[in-house]
Amino acid sequence: KATPMAATAKFAMGGKSIEKKDLGLMAMAYGHVYVAQVAFGAKDRQTIQAFQEAESYPGPSLIIAYSHCIAHGYNMGDALDHQQAIVDSGAWPLYRFDPRRAVIGENPLKLDSKAPTIPFEKFAMTENRFRMLTKTDPERARELMVNAQRAIQVRFDVYKQLASLTINSGSTGESN
Repeated sequence: KATPMAATAKFAMGGKSIEKKDLGLMAMAYGHVYVAQVAFGAKDRQTIQAFQEAESYPGPSLIIAYSHCIAHGYNMGDALDHQQAIVDSGAWPLYRFDPRRAVIGENPLKLDSKAPTIPFEKFAMTENRFRMLTKTDPERARELMVNAQRAIQVRFDVYKQLASLTINSGSTGESN
């Protein structure tokens, strides 16, 4: 759990000015950890597939699931639609990283969400934790929204590039 950029929180009443940690990318760096980021309300099949792959993986597995929260300040009856909106904004990209794919020469990263289709601000304004700052410091809120949108696009582009890399399985075909 981490506070996203531009949100207000107990320890960031003026709006958080830096990006939250990318736990998934950090875990992928190890190379031997199954990692998935899911949002059940956005793509049910991807979520189920991630759980099945994680369960069958013979090593450590990490599933990072979007969890709506009453503290975010929106109607919990809209939770599944809300999960779709955060994915559509690009703030919660869906992916699966399965190290078994690299062994057979495939890219281990599958990016399961498309490029952002709605501005982050449109999604953010549905939550009190983002709206609060627009009332107390509109100029700062706007600045943070612009920065958050930029960071979201950069992160999506990084994931897209990683998912498109050609992977060498390490086999040269030579014998000793």
